[in-house]
Amino acid sequence: MVAVTAGQSTAQGADTEREPEILAGTAPQGASLRRRLGVLLVVAAAILLAVLVTSVVALLNVVRIQDEVTNPYFTAITQADTAYISLVDAESSVRAFLATGVEVNLEPFERSVGSDGSVSLHDEATSEVLAVSPPVAAALDRASTAIHEWALGYAVPSVQKVQDGGPEAVTTDDKLEGARLFDDARVATGDYITVLRSVRAEKVEELESWTQVLFGSVLVLVLAALLVGAVLWSVLKRWITEPVTSLAHQVRVVSGGRLRQPVAVSAPGEIGALAIDIEHMRQELVSQVAEIRASHEEVELSHELLAAQAQELERSNRDLEQFAYVASHDLQEPLRKVASFTQLLQKRYGGQLDDRADQYIEFAVDGAKRMQRLIQDLLGFSRVGRTGTERVQVDLEKSLAVALSDLEDKIATTGAVVTHDPLPTVRGEKALLEQLFVNLVGNAIKFRDPERPPVVHVGVRASERAWELSVVDNGIGIDAQYAERVFVIFQRLHPKDVYEGTGIGLALCKRIVEYHGGRIWLEPTEGGGTTVRFTIAHAYDPSAAAQRPSHDAP
Repeated sequence: MVAVTAGQSTAQGADTEREPEILAGTAPQGASLRRRLGVLLVVAAAILLAVLVTSVVALLNVVRIQDEVTNPYFTAITQADTAYISLVDAESSVRAFLATGVEVNLEPFERSVGSDGSVSLHDEATSEVLAVSPPVAAALDRASTAIHEWALGYAVPSVQKVQDGGPEAVTTDDKLEGARLFDDARVATGDYITVLRSVRAEKVEELESWTQVLFGSVLVLVLAALLVGAVLWSVLKRWITEPVTSLAHQVRVVSGGRLRQPVAVSAPGEIGALAIDIEHMRQELVSQVAEIRASHEEVELSHELLAAQAQELERSNRDLEQFAYVASHDLQEPLRKVASFTQLLQKRYGGQLDDRADQYIEFAVDGAKRMQRLIQDLLGFSRVGRTGTERVQVDLEKSLAVALSDLEDKIATTGAVVTHDPLPTVRGEKALLEQLFVNLVGNAIKFRDPERPPVVHVGVRASERAWELSVVDNGIGIDAQYAERVFVIFQRLHPKDVYEGTGIGLALCKRIVEYHGGRIWLEPTEGGGTTVRFTIAHAYDPSAAAQRPSHDAP
């Protein structure tokens, strides 16, 4: 038995208190529990097997001897007694017949002696069984020989003589010889019966002996089974039940929250090793709990920092909204005056000054207009998702029609052809989705191929979680290396004197799509041109947009 002390009890302390060092040792030394139980069971099985074998041997002998006593020997004695009485009757019958010559007197003799003069003490089956015992077989042989000598040597010839010549045919000497032969047969038969009874008595004694052995072995078997059961129960209780119960109790205590309660169990073999492993696990849990507590403190600190940053971000957003208000009113007002008066200068004094003055005025007018567009585009970009407009069911067919109406002059001027698939109804902000189509279809027309009229097609297909729409054109196309760059604000691939614009259009499209739970990307188009694909989620919670990215696009 190996005592396993898995730790020392410590008082509850502060969270920073360290678990004391516990010398749990290595696995218990000595024979393993499996080996101990194996040896114990082998010994118990050997004892029970020996007693059981003895009981079986005794039972077989009792059955065998009892069968011999009650069947062949009992039958042999009965047959021998009957044959002895018949022999005596036969001898009396012969003497009476020899004296009188009356045939009636021969009936007992004829019943006992066969027609051939043979006399049998037993039937054939009984004789075969008795032949196994040498004393019985020898006595039976002597009795049978003596009977046959009297019957065949005296009785049968004498009867024949009387039948042939009358009673006087048998002399006195013959009768004396016959008396001597019968006396020998009677004595031999009596001796045989005595031997037969003696052998049966020995069998009875042997039967009693084996019966006592059987009874004793059964009693020993019962006592041995009880003893083995008691020993096994005691050993199992001391080696397994009590240690496992104690270990389970201590594990429940630890699992109940008292992690600093050490696990100490005295047990042999595997259970002792299990106690050591559980104690090691408890120490590891204590260490992990301390780490988790420290992590929780860090997370709480991070939450406080995030809350402070959120407040700061909210303040910053309010400042940005205030700036947007200023930009949309206070900043645009003087800009409109500059543009208006510049245009008045151009209208009134155009052609009256020299060419350089006219060029300067044109530059001023163009700059003012571009500044107005830039401010409006920035305002539109910053207001995506901040207007507080309620989400509604938006028919994209109607939204596309509104966008084409806004682009009517540009479509007519360029001769553009715009087609579309049947478009679905989605949930979102109507104004933003209309702006999305205006920007995408407008770009497709603006960046047209000068060698051919623009052709634009708006396609749609359904996926598991979103609608996937596409705007395909046959324009000048976009190099694949710029596929991501075009969605960055203020990023331009062409000079502004070639293609007008502020560089905010596709960035605004990306923001609108992401606000509706989707994503936007470019794909190469066969035969030139550009394919812009974007998704709009079937169901999207905008409040969760900052917590998880959308993966609706393939």
